[in-house]
Amino acid sequence: MITVLCYGDSNTYGYSPYTGGRYPRDVRYTGRLQTLLGEEYSVVEEGCNGRTTIHDDPVEGWKNGRDYLKPCLNSHKPVDIVTMMLGSNDLKRTFHLTAEEIAEGAGVLVDVIRTFTEEKQGFIPKIVLISPPEIGPGIRTSPFFGSFDEGAIEESKRFPQFYRVVAERYGCIFFNAAEYIRPSEEDSLHLTPEAHRIMADELYNLLKTL
Repeated sequence: MITVLCYGDSNTYGYSPYTGGRYPRDVRYTGRLQTLLGEEYSVVEEGCNGRTTIHDDPVEGWKNGRDYLKPCLNSHKPVDIVTMMLGSNDLKRTFHLTAEEIAEGAGVLVDVIRTFTEEKQGFIPKIVLISPPEIGPGIRTSPFFGSFDEGAIEESKRFPQFYRVVAERYGCIFFNAAEYIRPSEEDSLHLTPEAHRIMADELYNLLKTL
């Protein structure tokens, strides 16, 4: 069985902008991806609301993506494929980070994946580095406005150029989520069920070629 670890934030978790809860498994992209890939694959859903790349949230410090990455990789090994979509939460005002700095943080995590898996399972998985979707234009009316401001909109549009550079540096597969999906109008951050469906379809097409 081929193990696919999907490591990410609230959009990997399946946060619903309509209820504040979690989409059912057959709605969120990770669950749909499992259905599309079939029984020869095991898709591990590792999404956490608010997770950053390598930065400690001043209120909820346990959401640093680097802290949980090694335990996660170790508990699910052997891992054959890792998809990682992180960076949106790094756009919060509290961090004062640019898209380039955020992409470099994602690169730190890619390096952890490479070195740790080589040591612990004897081989490096295929890594799909996903550049996150853009922050929506209605962020000012979002319930998350304050944590995010309008500067996050333009900065999020710069993700692909820098994530691509990091992916090329580490020999990852680059996937630009913003090419296919947009966040909901409800909160300008989280995905609609349709976006989850598209995300699953596009990742399926990619993973089947590996």
